Amino acid sequence: MAMPSGGRRPPDLSAALLQYRRRADRYDLELLPFEPLRGEAIAQLDLHDGDTVLDVGCGTGLSFEALEQRIGPRGHIVGVDPSPDMLVRAVERITAHHWRNVELVRAGAADAPLQGRADAALFHFTHDVLRDPAALGHVLAHLKPGAHVAATGLQWAPPWMVATNAFVLGAALYSVSSLDGLDCPWDRLASHLDDVHVQSAWMGGIYILSGRVAMH
Repeated sequence: MAMPSGGRRPPDLSAALLQYRRRADRYDLELLPFEPLRGEAIAQLDLHDGDTVLDVGCGTGLSFEALEQRIGPRGHIVGVDPSPDMLVRAVERITAHHWRNVELVRAGAADAPLQGRADAALFHFTHDVLRDPAALGHVLAHLKPGAHVAATGLQWAPPWMVATNAFVLGAALYSVSSLDGLDCPWDRLASHLDDVHVQSAWMGGIYILSGRVAMH
């Protein structure tokens, strides 16, 4: 396992880093209700033994076990996250499972020091990343043509779904830096992909996107 490497930390990450420092100890419990969505997204990646996958905004490494089951010991996981507090928990998880094929990169998605091109990328509840063209461009540049991509996160439900949108608002205020784009949070990512499929869950308040990096 490679220890977390550093990257340039943009100033606008400071508020998020403070938030995740406060949440790190309880983060796994907070995300527990969303675990079935994580599983659905990972299944969309169509991973195979030996594949390399980017886990963008990996947090405490909650996706690692499901990814490991699909890529095996010959595969490689690159977990990217700017929060040192989250990555401390990720290291603990890696150590407990004796995984030797996980690399942690402590950096924002826009300037993470990535190498080579991966077979797949996962964006699980990473709204801020998906609204950042520089972050998307950087990650996608490190994916092979045809690589599978999956993303999940919050979205506004139709206006008449008042209770659902109340949940989305509360969750977003707690977890993202801006409400911009919640009506279609995946559109910037989708513009770079082929074979895009988007489905809704949780009464329209959650989306699951899958697609493949354009071949051209």
